[in-house]
Amino acid sequence: MEFVYVTKRYDLFDLSFPHGFLAAKQDDRVALWTQRIRDKGFFVERRWAEQDSSLKQVIPYTLVVHNQKVLLLKRLNAGGESRLHGKLSIGVGGHINPIDEVTEADGVLEAGCRRELDEELVIESPYTLEPVGVINDESGDVGSVHFGLVQIARCETPDVRVRETDILEGSFTSLETLRELAGPERDRLETWSALIIDQLEAALGS
Repeated sequence: MEFVYVTKRYDLFDLSFPHGFLAAKQDDRVALWTQRIRDKGFFVERRWAEQDSSLKQVIPYTLVVHNQKVLLLKRLNAGGESRLHGKLSIGVGGHINPIDEVTEADGVLEAGCRRELDEELVIESPYTLEPVGVINDESGDVGSVHFGLVQIARCETPDVRVRETDILEGSFTSLETLRELAGPERDRLETWSALIIDQLEAALGS
């Protein structure tokens, strides 16, 4: 039985729901939403959360960056989730679980983020984590019950590799290539990745 970190939809938002990627430097609501998640978040059984649209499951979603190149990941056919086979992603993300709880008020968010990075990747470079925005997508059943906290992991060197090479592959990719993927080949991208690429300069702070 898995428990995940959530917040009530109407504890998070006011009268309207945002859509797409919103950069922290451009929208003051990002800091407000993040604080509400810290103050009002709690754990519930994941099976329940997936069926209750009044809850938002909080997902740390991290872009790994080195010298203005972004790690692009491809999910291989050996992975367990068939609907993701062949999909491309620029984010490492996952649920926050009780194992991530720490004593600091906002530490659970960063702990969840670092655990997901460690599960997916081997990062042998020093790196810093920088919160850069949030992402929300109400257009489908899956997106409507999740809320993304977007971070940048800025690596000093390109010494980053995929941990489980049988289910995932990845390499640093230019911003130009990412923009091209978000054009006619957009369906190859996971939805959150496509929405962030639409606002790539804002996400990277460039």
